[in-house]
Amino acid sequence: MSFHLSDPVGAILGSALDGIALRQRVIADNIANVDTPHYRASSVNFEDNLRSAIASGSPDGSISPTLAATDTPVGANDNNVDLRKETLAAVQSQFQYQMITRATSDRFDLVRTMAAA
Repeated sequence: MSFHLSDPVGAILGSALDGIALRQRVIADNIANVDTPHYRASSVNFEDNLRSAIASGSPDGSISPTLAATDTPVGANDNNVDLRKETLAAVQSQFQYQMITRATSDRFDLVRTMAAA
């Protein structure tokens, strides 16, 4: 789901929501494959690209998350999913999602208030 307001703050919030949503899907896939032989866990990073876009002053909403294999050691069945690590990442991701959706809601309220004035 892509969401972007027409201003730079809205673009950043939308990109953050998209990155967190992808991260949640990847974490769910990793957890679902915890016992799959030869499965390699993945992780999502969008924060570096987001920081770069903000620093360059051009947060245009085209910030792309990167998907990479994790460096977790491989287990006996040649699978490298660490259930504890994935569970912690899922909880952290949920908190991030809640914070960004709150910021988005606050942004909508601000835009609505400014439009009514």
